[in-house]
Amino acid sequence: MDVREIREMADAELLDAIEDKRNELFQLRFQRAAGQLGDTNLPRFAKRDLAQLLTIWRERQLAAEIVAAEED
Repeated sequence: MDVREIREMADAELLDAIEDKRNELFQLRFQRAAGQLGDTNLPRFAKRDLAQLLTIWRERQLAAEIVAAEED
């Protein structure tokens, strides 16, 4: 997932992507524990993608708080 793609997402899409990535990471953890995970790098990539999604979500929250503070 590219950061530019993430930034172009609407808020609802971003939240859906966060939820999907959390579910994917959960499934990957089970696969690793069961010994069924072929590529052991997949959890690392999923964590990175989730971190990028959450960072952009937090940036949007902070930007909204700044705008709200300036309006008061």
